[in-house]
Amino acid sequence: MVLSEPYWDHHIPLPKLGPLYSRLVTAFVALICFINSYDGDFVFDDSEAIIHNKDLNPDTPLSNIWKNDFWGSNLSSNSSHKSYRPLTVLTFRINYLLAGGLHPIGFHVLNVALHCVISVLMIDVFAILIGGLVHNGREAKLSLSPKASFLAALFFAAHPVHTESVAGIVGRADLLCALFFQLSFLVYCKAFQGGDKTFSVLWIFGSILLCAVAMLCKEQGITVLGVNAAYDILMVCNLNIYELAHQLLSRRKSDDVSDLFTGSLLFLGGSFLLYARWRIMGTGPPSFTEVDNPASFAENVILRIVNYNYYYSLNAWLLLCPWWLCFDWSMGCVPLIKSAADWRIFWPLLLWCCLMGLVYQALCSQDSNKRRTLTFGLVLLVIPFLPASNLFFRVGFVIAERVLYLSSAGYCLILAYAVGYCSCHWKKHKRLLRVTTLTLLCVNVARSAQRSQQWRSEQSLFASALSVCPLNAKVHYNIGKNLADRGNQSAAVKYYREAVRLHPKYVHAMNNLGNILKERNELKEAEELLSAAVHIQPDFAAAWMNLGIVQNSLKKFDEAEQSYWNAIRFRKKYPDCYYNLGRLYADLNRSIDALNAWRNATMLKPDHSLAWNNMVILLDNTGNLAQAELIGKEALKILPKDHTIMFSLANVLGKQEKYKESEGFFLNALKINPNIASCHGNLAVLYHRWGKLDLAKRHYELSLRLDPSAPGTKENYNMLKRKLEQRQRAVG
Repeated sequence: MVLSEPYWDHHIPLPKLGPLYSRLVTAFVALICFINSYDGDFVFDDSEAIIHNKDLNPDTPLSNIWKNDFWGSNLSSNSSHKSYRPLTVLTFRINYLLAGGLHPIGFHVLNVALHCVISVLMIDVFAILIGGLVHNGREAKLSLSPKASFLAALFFAAHPVHTESVAGIVGRADLLCALFFQLSFLVYCKAFQGGDKTFSVLWIFGSILLCAVAMLCKEQGITVLGVNAAYDILMVCNLNIYELAHQLLSRRKSDDVSDLFTGSLLFLGGSFLLYARWRIMGTGPPSFTEVDNPASFAENVILRIVNYNYYYSLNAWLLLCPWWLCFDWSMGCVPLIKSAADWRIFWPLLLWCCLMGLVYQALCSQDSNKRRTLTFGLVLLVIPFLPASNLFFRVGFVIAERVLYLSSAGYCLILAYAVGYCSCHWKKHKRLLRVTTLTLLCVNVARSAQRSQQWRSEQSLFASALSVCPLNAKVHYNIGKNLADRGNQSAAVKYYREAVRLHPKYVHAMNNLGNILKERNELKEAEELLSAAVHIQPDFAAAWMNLGIVQNSLKKFDEAEQSYWNAIRFRKKYPDCYYNLGRLYADLNRSIDALNAWRNATMLKPDHSLAWNNMVILLDNTGNLAQAELIGKEALKILPKDHTIMFSLANVLGKQEKYKESEGFFLNALKINPNIASCHGNLAVLYHRWGKLDLAKRHYELSLRLDPSAPGTKENYNMLKRKLEQRQRAVG
């Protein structure tokens, strides 16, 4: 390939640094942008992908990560999102293993480190795309565009749209995918380092293998083959797009068989990877709801196309002006365009005008360097974005900042070219351009640091979204949930109500609001909300169970029982529902049914403390002391430090006059929690019966000190004092 140094490179208003220093500066910029997220919490999607994902636990078989999706659900399940990213989950598992548990700092540090590495590698990627792959006689790589590639990498390192991918741990998938995307591209380029259109099949196969690895981190990795093909056409074959089109239209064969051979390898490799990916999905593509992606459910094809293009324009705006960033863009955040009179139609029209202008310059410019740089910029901008474009299949989001991680590289390349072009042609304003470029970098660094600070906790993340998407019901829902988790239920109610107002069919908000109202004893409204939720979504098991709890409190026992069984019908393994069903049966004096329900709960969840404890108490109350003792001891084998079960078992043993054994369980319970008034009180009763009156007196006093109004304790204490006085008089 015949290449020349881009004439505009040395005009770029940056100092010319050596390869090592330019990499160190790029890594440093990437680090200072996102370092303040290193000690952040698990936030938003991290809850499902990490905290509740059993595949991270070392006790779970490692083979499970190859059978389950990114969220830990089986790929064959109809509810699976089909996001197959086993290598990303493997890195989460390694983080878990090294930290000895779910400690977020290690997860965050690795994300920041990955972004630094990717930003540094971008220097090589941009250098090849702008100036080609050139070697000197000693096999050392030469960069024909040191300043342009450095500037583009700095823009990439500091772009605020990357915050979700770097500061959000779930963004690890995008980071790993980008890393292997780069490696696949660089290895593919290495296949042609011999020049004269010779190539190494081994390096090409290595590139396809790295593409497969990128796909195992995130599905977007397949798009690197498109970038490789573009490199093959534009750099290796040095073809003008006009020439290529003419060649295809005239059906004239290529003069070089190698062109067809490398293209065939990429096509066959990509086809095999896509087929393998489709087979892995098992039951077909994932199913999404209208809430996830409303434009894809529009009946009118024209409306669908218009709204998709509006989404593209919003993504472009996030690259140009990453000030309005939000963790979620669904549920009313971006209302649909429904008529030609909607002024927002202007934005997709403007986007296509700009893209057509860039395409025209990329194809028709007399300057080969300009054609090559702009073409590769557009290739990097568009091709990695295609899986998120709704063109091939429906996606489960409106806008997702994380999918712009790779596409932003194309934008950064075009932006660096624009700076170089202006510097070259506006020499009188070179100082102004230098200040403008430096200001843009500083603003991006500051915005990235600010945004990563917002991602440190759910409270700050959700609050930051209100100013961007005030009509987003999910934003209000998440703020309410966060407030409820921190105990501020009154404030949570306000946000849950707003979420339901903005989206009247938001069943999760109805369920959570119903739960709070239930706890506040506002049972009628809670019943109405939960009934509406199950009417909207009949298979919502959690709402059925909560409805059953409310109906039980309202003494609607038959309806409550039916609600519980509906919950179990839709979620077969539902230990909490069996527990609540057991409570209902206990209230109805259906002891056998209650015991069976609680036994089912403990079989599904062996550490279900409440179910075990209720079995012991019910057997105790019905006089089955021997069976209660057996159940209590069985429970303590599974939960050896559960003081509530120890307390209940101690009561059972005391009634059987097994005083010594009962005393041991009472004392063990008090070792775990010494401030239980009822435990001191019952231990005092045990000593009272046992004849150890001084010990009884001591524990009565401890119980009354902790709870002066403890029922029966004061009477028993007074009775003991009279007995002690009588004994003292008798001794006297």
